[in-house]
Amino acid sequence: MPGYVSAGQGGDVFRVLHVCTGNVCRSPIAERLMRHGLSRRLGDAATGILVESAGTWGHEGAPMEAHAAAVLTEFGADPAGFTGRELLDDHVIDADLVLTATRDHRAQVISMGHAAGLRTFTLKEFTRLVRAIDQATLPDGTVTERARALVRAAAALRGWLLAPSPDADEVHDPYGAPVSYFRSIGEEIHTALDPMVTALTGIPAPAAV
Repeated sequence: MPGYVSAGQGGDVFRVLHVCTGNVCRSPIAERLMRHGLSRRLGDAATGILVESAGTWGHEGAPMEAHAAAVLTEFGADPAGFTGRELLDDHVIDADLVLTATRDHRAQVISMGHAAGLRTFTLKEFTRLVRAIDQATLPDGTVTERARALVRAAAALRGWLLAPSPDADEVHDPYGAPVSYFRSIGEEIHTALDPMVTALTGIPAPAAV
């Protein structure tokens, strides 16, 4: 298959960390939707990318919000077994790519240090940058090699490709809102993730059955 990339070799894993505030709404939706998108494209090779989440004021051990779980189920993703986590230094140190819900979250991650600036983006910011990258310039090796090249290319573009408005890179918090608002946030996250996961894997999303 043209553009197909294999799993990481020798235990090599690319780690993605999604970050929001409480780690019960936005970042769990992003984590599980991304896992779902990777699995649909790569099957068993999806193990080359490890997707996790945490919250800057994370509800440690808390379940995902019921509306968030319902939205994931509607997308065909699996909400089972999720527990919230508070963002720790080790999470940032271990991550190859940190994707945050908002610019404030991005600033909080970067302020923790650990040379996180070049690998931390808001979710929508990263997608905007990824759309501008010529995927033909990315390596066709392992999925981890391709993912690392994509992050480097996005970081290089950041100062040149600015957001059309301050709000364009934000995913707003649906906590306490009705399920209809969770659905709209879920759709925003899915729309941002789809081209990103395609770029990471070199494989477009399969057509819906």
